[in-house]
Amino acid sequence: PVSSTLYGPRFLTGVVGGSVTHQCFYSITPANKHDRKYWCKRARNGVCYTIISTTGYVSKHHTGRVSLKDIPQNGTFMVTMTQLTRSDTGTYRCGIGTTNWDLYVSLNLTVSEGLGTPGLAELLHGELRGSVTVPCPPGDTHGGKRFWCKMGRTGCTLIADTDGYVGKSYEGRIFITPQESSGAFKVLINDLRKEDAGLYRCGTGRLGGQESPQVVALQVTAASTRPRRPKFLSGKVGGSLSLQCHYDPRGSYETKYLCRWKEASCSLLVDADGFVHESYEGRVRIASSNQENGTYTVVMSDLREDDAGWYWCGARSGHTEHTSSVKLHIQKGTCTSQNPETYTLVGPTLPASPAAYSTPTQRSATGTTYATGTTYATGTTYATGTVTKGTSTRLPAAPPSTFMTSRSDIYHESSSGESHLLPVLVSALVLLIFIAIAILVLTKIKLQKEMGQERSAMGHVEAMPVQAGLSPAKEQMMEETMSPDKANGCKTDSSKCRWVFSETGAANVVDCLGRRVRTSFKQR
Repeated sequence: PVSSTLYGPRFLTGVVGGSVTHQCFYSITPANKHDRKYWCKRARNGVCYTIISTTGYVSKHHTGRVSLKDIPQNGTFMVTMTQLTRSDTGTYRCGIGTTNWDLYVSLNLTVSEGLGTPGLAELLHGELRGSVTVPCPPGDTHGGKRFWCKMGRTGCTLIADTDGYVGKSYEGRIFITPQESSGAFKVLINDLRKEDAGLYRCGTGRLGGQESPQVVALQVTAASTRPRRPKFLSGKVGGSLSLQCHYDPRGSYETKYLCRWKEASCSLLVDADGFVHESYEGRVRIASSNQENGTYTVVMSDLREDDAGWYWCGARSGHTEHTSSVKLHIQKGTCTSQNPETYTLVGPTLPASPAAYSTPTQRSATGTTYATGTTYATGTTYATGTVTKGTSTRLPAAPPSTFMTSRSDIYHESSSGESHLLPVLVSALVLLIFIAIAILVLTKIKLQKEMGQERSAMGHVEAMPVQAGLSPAKEQMMEETMSPDKANGCKTDSSKCRWVFSETGAANVVDCLGRRVRTSFKQR
């Protein structure tokens, strides 16, 4: 039942006769703002009996010593219990909904003698893909380990500490600052995500110790106006690049800087006050700053392989620092990146890959090739990058909307074209076969029909025999065609028969249809 839209401390302690205040944090949505909030205690039978709710109900056993305050604009409601007794120890729920089984968070309250009362959690708001600064109270000033952890059901999960540990999902985007003279320090986080919302602890010493009672509730506003931008930039050994860092021009900032991030710390490389780290003397500088547009440009030259890594742009305003991060890849030579969010470096030019969010523009001058690509690091400030390279042989550069085609791409396209034509050819061949079969069938039917007609005609008329030795004139007389009436007459009138003599002396009696009736031999 526990949801990321509702969270609060899991453990609460108090002293007999004292008071405790519990905070529940919820996402600021219309439903959460106006729905019922409640505080209940779970009994042994598993039922959670309401102690107080925003409907006005208060348990008679707690009348006069419990209160509930809802602050919808902050997404928070607080429950305060006073005059604590040992019987108040138990499991409680703070929740939202019409019943006590709706959205809720469970916690354990322990009431005993002599324990200190923990302070309230500090509520911080961050914008999606933005940055946040978390102030941590003074702690051990003798160089103790500083840490940042996220509270959960079973305890506090370590996210980062000053011994060099950084959780995988926080790589390149969390920085624990050095302690001030008072022992206080800050935790800086950028590229905020929805899953970053929750309860945290920051402090010094042991993770589970009581030296760090500070609890922070972080809420991440989902409705962000910040665009999603790539966080990677590529450069080449011996070349140069520029990072254009952006900040809110409406703010007032004491200084602007670039630092190199490593293991939850960030070493200052250059700032707007003129500082330059000794190992980067002559290789890094803030080239320009535009207060109206809220940008400043850092140029790095004579790039080396060991320059690869994470860099932070930062703008400090009082105790708040607005930061963003960008990861730099250094290439030895001509190569193609496999990461769709990084730039592709081909020779001295730096075209953007198709999946990049920026639009590169390319310019050429005598002996020099430039490839300008805009790379934004998400956060309150963000970075754009330009890579330059000295005199060299240039490969043909494609315009912004044109992409180079490799041999494998050409082969793939050719194969794809052939695969598209094959079904068409097969279909045409099958159609031709069907047409040929149909023609043969029709021809056969026609022939059978004609043969049937001939056979029908032969049923009425028999062909006249042609005797060998007959003269042409006699044969012509025998082959004359007679009408049906004459044929019928021949069948009934035998007087119409005639003699036909051949040269051999044979006498044939032939009827009017030319059929031989009898043969005899007579002398002429």
